Amino acid sequence: MAKVVAKVGIKKEPGYLYFVDKKGNVARAKMARGKRRAKGKIQVVAKVGIKKQPGYLYFIDKKGNIACAKMARGGKKKKKAKKKAKKKAKKKAKKKKRKR
Repeated sequence: MAKVVAKVGIKKEPGYLYFVDKKGNVARAKMARGKRRAKGKIQVVAKVGIKKQPGYLYFIDKKGNIACAKMARGGKKKKKAKKKAKKKAKKKAKKKKRKR
């Protein structure tokens, strides 16, 4: 599914969120756990400078390398959901008529 784009080998520290920034570098930010916003700024951990392609999700894998996977697009159509909601409403209306 995902393929390795760049081998970086970053060691992750607990309490930090690691991500690929807009410039294609590996960065980290302090996680705010139930408190107010973390005042720590974003730190660049490794300057890699990869070129991001649209439609792909870039992340740091378990080994500390940059990987990418194609984003899931589409899903269920909203029209089908509306039809189901209409059917449920009709069934409820019929039950109310029967009770009267």
